Amino acid sequence: MSNTDSVSIVARVFRHRLVWPVITLLILLAINAIFNPSFLHIEVRGGHLYGSLIDILNRASPLVLVSLGMTLVIATRGIDISVGAVVAIAAALAAWMIGGSLVVSNGAAAEVSRFPMWLAIVAALAVAAVCGLWNGLLVARVGMQPIIATLILMVAGRGIAQLITGGQIITIYYAPFFFIGSGYLFGLPFSVYIATVVFAVVYLAITRSALGLFIQSVGINPNAARVAGVRSRRIIVCAYMFCGFCAGVAGLLISSNVKSADGNNAGQLLELDAILAVTLGGTALTGGRFSLVGSVIGALIIQTLTYGIYSLGVPPEINLVVKAAVVFVVMLLQSAEFRASLRQLVQRPARGEVAR
Repeated sequence: MSNTDSVSIVARVFRHRLVWPVITLLILLAINAIFNPSFLHIEVRGGHLYGSLIDILNRASPLVLVSLGMTLVIATRGIDISVGAVVAIAAALAAWMIGGSLVVSNGAAAEVSRFPMWLAIVAALAVAAVCGLWNGLLVARVGMQPIIATLILMVAGRGIAQLITGGQIITIYYAPFFFIGSGYLFGLPFSVYIATVVFAVVYLAITRSALGLFIQSVGINPNAARVAGVRSRRIIVCAYMFCGFCAGVAGLLISSNVKSADGNNAGQLLELDAILAVTLGGTALTGGRFSLVGSVIGALIIQTLTYGIYSLGVPPEINLVVKAAVVFVVMLLQSAEFRASLRQLVQRPARGEVAR
């Protein structure tokens, strides 16, 4: 292989939209490993895997789920800033329905939930999907701008969650529910399996069917897609419903992990992290172009960065500033216009030397 071919291959690799997110993730992992020698260490205790990497995967699962839903919404030229509120609603409803209490009968203690756990899970996910349906109808049927339509639920959703919790933090005492967010299966956190299954189902749906092409066409030009026979409004509504469903699953994971539900703080700023993860993964905010794999990588970048900031002892008050700076640099590197301007700056001195 000639040098020209090698340079051409390298150039094609660096033009791929996932290369900079992957490089960023590897750099963050390397920095954590340098400052924390035990960062890459994974040990087995009681048949479960423990370590910083496992903790990052576990903590990133809710963000991965919300990012997957946000990806499809943004791909249809929309946005959903209500996912944090939907997370709070789902968590609050599940916590209220499960609750849990310790009952002593015949000298034996037993944990009893207010409603069957499966019913609480189904209800929370159903309500989350209805929230997504509400957003989708406002955008696709009523014709509201996506940011305004979802802003309504973002504000009202917090109030709904606090009404469910009565303005208090609901503590869950039903141990079987804890397995969803903090349990282990075959050595790995159960939340990782949930995120993986949702990702696999969506990925197969958009790659093994025409759904991915329909979503792209709606995002590029919804009117032209409608003329071509694509049911644009239905696809938009379904995208928002799926986003709400993913937020509901994330709410179950979060409430199960912390064993409580806080209508005011649960899922707070999660919508911003999800949007950052999606854009870091190469999905265009203008619609059409999207990448589920990129969104997962973006979510891992956000979580790894957050973990590193806290583990390195960076003051919490500048956490968001550091996160914003890293995202800013990565987005610049992903910009074709920015890279082209850099190449022009590099080439100008060289041309000047040749002219001399």
